[in-house]
Amino acid sequence: MKLWGGRFIDKESKLMEDFNSSLSFDKRLYYEDIIGSIAHVKMLSKCSILTNDESITIVNGLNSILSDIQEGKLIIEGDYEDIHSFMEIQLTKLVGDVGKKLHTARSRNDQVAVDMRLYSKRKAGEVIDNLDDILNTIIKLGNDNAFIMPGYTHMQRAQVVTFKQHIMAYYNMLSRDKKRLLSASEIMDENPLGCCALAGTTYDTDRGFTTTELGFKKPVDNFMDGVSDRDYLLELLSGFSIIMMHLSRLSEEFILWSTKEFDFIEISDQFSTGSSIMPQKRNPDAAELIRGKTGRVYGDLMGLLTTMKGIPLAYNKDMQEDKEPFFDAVDTVLSCIKVMNEMLRSLKVKKDNMRAAVKRGFLNATEAADYLVKNGMAFRDAHAVIGTIVIHCEKKHTAIEDLTLVELKGFSELFNEDVYEFIDYENTLSRGIKKEM
Repeated sequence: MKLWGGRFIDKESKLMEDFNSSLSFDKRLYYEDIIGSIAHVKMLSKCSILTNDESITIVNGLNSILSDIQEGKLIIEGDYEDIHSFMEIQLTKLVGDVGKKLHTARSRNDQVAVDMRLYSKRKAGEVIDNLDDILNTIIKLGNDNAFIMPGYTHMQRAQVVTFKQHIMAYYNMLSRDKKRLLSASEIMDENPLGCCALAGTTYDTDRGFTTTELGFKKPVDNFMDGVSDRDYLLELLSGFSIIMMHLSRLSEEFILWSTKEFDFIEISDQFSTGSSIMPQKRNPDAAELIRGKTGRVYGDLMGLLTTMKGIPLAYNKDMQEDKEPFFDAVDTVLSCIKVMNEMLRSLKVKKDNMRAAVKRGFLNATEAADYLVKNGMAFRDAHAVIGTIVIHCEKKHTAIEDLTLVELKGFSELFNEDVYEFIDYENTLSRGIKKEM
């Protein structure tokens, strides 16, 4: 069932019909399609393009269809080209020929553009809400587990930090992600309804009316841009990709930390799985899946970038390929944020194991060098002295703070009794935190 065909003599190939149809995936736009149509019809009535009675009949019909879909009385399926043709044909069946006036002064080009803007704006808000949830979880997790642990560079123990400092780095990352989505939502908040196919309409319509009805900030400035712009989807997909990158980095750390080699954390049974052959295994599958799904979202972004790169103005059918990547990416990022949030809520942090790892890592070596600098030695010389001390400690299987003052003075007379207080892990940490704050 099609909304076109008068200009054609031969029947469309069934192969082409199936190839061209988008109903299987764009049916999720049913809500946006209906509210966009209602705003359009109200505008047509306001501008005396439709009569008041015609407008009321069509709006009531659209609301009835929406109610039937939401209640499961009407299933979106069948031999329809897309969600737009499904809606218009259902409306005409319900209210009669007046339903055929729905499409006056509108093209499917601006119709799908407004549907996608409304949908993507709503879903971006949903992602932002879920980011707020995980940000609150991270704050609580950090405050409940402000234990010392090794900080790493090059995957080598570097300096002492706290678990709170470490996890709050992800708070900052995800906070930036939220700002990116808010910015993208602000930029995209323009109404393409009224652009029609690419050059507007000869009817005297009111784009400001539909802009207010649909909650947009303003109408788009250029009709050709309005129907062919998919920058907003690319910007959101880019934001989703960065979110996934951050979740993947955190997942990688959890995977490492849950190994017996680290044993810093325990991921709850709720987000772990077992082995079909090895009974002892607890696999961090939730974290691994998040890490794996990151590439999927990257692919969605690259796919749409590639689709858009060679398209001339204005609308081209290639743009039908914008929906599945966006739908897939937003579904994936939402599920990953939710899973990570629950994984964080149930995470067990192993305080004693982290402290033991600090003790084994010479994590006060930089502070020991700073102590010598404070007492008059050039930093490069102090760096060399402490490096020699570390070699000595490795041979003796001991720590810098466990050497006697006599042993330390064997490396430099600048060492005094106060060195132990200066290189104490808690003290070095508190000095660093003050600077960080």
